Amino acid sequence: MANKTQVHPLYDNDHLRHRLIHSEEVASVGRSIGMQVGVWLEAEKLIPVGDAHKIAGVIQAACLAHDVGNPPFGHSGEEAIGKWCAEQLHEGTKAFMGIARAHWHEFEKFEGNAQGFRILTRLEMYRNEGGMCMPNAVLGAFMKYPMGAETHRLFKETPGVPYVGAKKFGFFESERAYFETAARAMGLHEAQGLDGQSWWRRHPLVYLVEAADDICYNIVDLEDGYSAGDLSYKTVEDLLSAVAIPTKRNQADYSEYERISYLRARAIGGAINACVQAFKDNYDAILEGQFSDSLIGVSSKAREFKAIKDLAHQQLFTAPRKTRLEVKGRNVIRKVLDGLCPVYEALARKNWDVNALPDYETQLVNAVQLDLRDATDPYTALHSLTDFVSGMTDRYAVQVSEMLSG
Repeated sequence: MANKTQVHPLYDNDHLRHRLIHSEEVASVGRSIGMQVGVWLEAEKLIPVGDAHKIAGVIQAACLAHDVGNPPFGHSGEEAIGKWCAEQLHEGTKAFMGIARAHWHEFEKFEGNAQGFRILTRLEMYRNEGGMCMPNAVLGAFMKYPMGAETHRLFKETPGVPYVGAKKFGFFESERAYFETAARAMGLHEAQGLDGQSWWRRHPLVYLVEAADDICYNIVDLEDGYSAGDLSYKTVEDLLSAVAIPTKRNQADYSEYERISYLRARAIGGAINACVQAFKDNYDAILEGQFSDSLIGVSSKAREFKAIKDLAHQQLFTAPRKTRLEVKGRNVIRKVLDGLCPVYEALARKNWDVNALPDYETQLVNAVQLDLRDATDPYTALHSLTDFVSGMTDRYAVQVSEMLSG
């Protein structure tokens, strides 16, 4: 995840965060939230004495993994992969003809959360044998959107009361069995989708993982926006001060950058306290699967965080440098996908026999170490391609793009 975009793609400033730094910060905040909630659960006799650290550990692990499936160039990378896949499916590219319509949404709306679950349960370590073999509780805490792609598509098209866990989808059909087993072992509330497939209400700890992520990306995006020169000191100071735990520390000798960093730390502390209290206040609804909001959104700091989000959308996410580099990133991803697609077309012509690939395609596979072990039909082939591209860092994607385009 190092050198993958958090907010600022292809940055030159080493003080700006990438996905790995962000994930480590979220894990640290998540552990703090988990310990506070765990101690409260012990005091309320809702879990055995001594189990608070287990709650904290589960949340920390899920937080550390929460962005592992994100492609290069962040959400614009997800959109670029999805748009390219949609074109191939609708135009009938030979390598991917035959993928069932019910599976198209997996690719057309490529989802980093589902890719992350695929990495944890299939691709990393024990390949096709449970992956990292994570405890069920960690998989439950990781799964923000406990439904498949087709269930999600039909859910979004049906009018009615929205559910926070249905904003996106969280697993591909290829990994459904892994989550189904974990969900039933944990006793998650199960429902039936319009496609006839099961979906589930969120695990209660998901809300704490999500809170840690919300706290970090909102607050540290302000700090990074200041470091990148996109936001003024006064703007950032005012927004962070509204969230921060009050302090009497004398900051007269601090530089502006040091004051922003100090305020960031105090703001994270204030946000943690607010989210822990929101979890306590909504505990019964969360446990029953009836809570459909974010902890930040119902906390005492909801208005302050809305102000931060509004500013980010108005100034930070539309900053000229960021926009230019996102456009570049989209084109980089398209060039990589276009350049590698002939490998899969040749593989389809050779009845999925890797050893029968022509010379150029074999060279290309070797040049980028493209993993074709599981590409045995159109569905698994397209997942193989998206596995590879989503796993790239920003700079490696640029390097491969330049090689493929000559």
